[in-house]
Amino acid sequence: MLLEICANSFQSAKNAQEAGAHRIELCQELSVGGLTPSYGLLRLVKEKLHIPIHILIRPRSGNFIYTAEEFEQMQKDIALCRELNFDGIVSGILKKDKTIDIERTKALIDLARPLSFTFHRAFDEVMNPLIALKQLIELGVERVLTSGQKSSAEQGIELLKHLKTQSKGEIIIMPGSGINASNLNVFKANAFSEIHSSASSKVSQSESLFSEDQTVSDINKIRTILHAI
Repeated sequence: MLLEICANSFQSAKNAQEAGAHRIELCQELSVGGLTPSYGLLRLVKEKLHIPIHILIRPRSGNFIYTAEEFEQMQKDIALCRELNFDGIVSGILKKDKTIDIERTKALIDLARPLSFTFHRAFDEVMNPLIALKQLIELGVERVLTSGQKSSAEQGIELLKHLKTQSKGEIIIMPGSGINASNLNVFKANAFSEIHSSASSKVSQSESLFSEDQTVSDINKIRTILHAI
């Protein structure tokens, strides 16, 4: 089983590598579900780390229905990630009726090649996940990151199992959200090949007018999950 760590900063990415994680999904601002990392962070992790890295391409918080300008921004970010030789892209676009925007998602996939493409948790908002899964297979997406349309992957396990059966090995179903060492057996027992976790802890900061809780991927939590694997 492969462990992907959702890393929200250089420190989180470094911790994931040091702990022995197999891959990271690099983003920023986990408090809103993750946004595209800055250029500076992209360059820094590429220069200093060697762990396989997939990059989240999400231009803003909120829904996954994007304007023409936001779509253009996503395309430019993907082109940059390809130039920097990252390993994969994590993204996706929906329509207002909560179906996959096939045309624009395909454009992102084509632009990303030869990088791997993961359709992210926009999948958890689609109206018909089985139809959406078939569409993603036809688009050539490598994996889907999903909680089974519930607030945690453990709660969504029944849909996750159904999706895995329906995938017939043509696409990876990667459970994510709330996965830790204590519930890992749920996913091991159902033979999922990849899992996704932030494995994070809050870190204290000095008082500031602008301070919010900061989280960092925790070396010990990552190692505990790896040991359970």
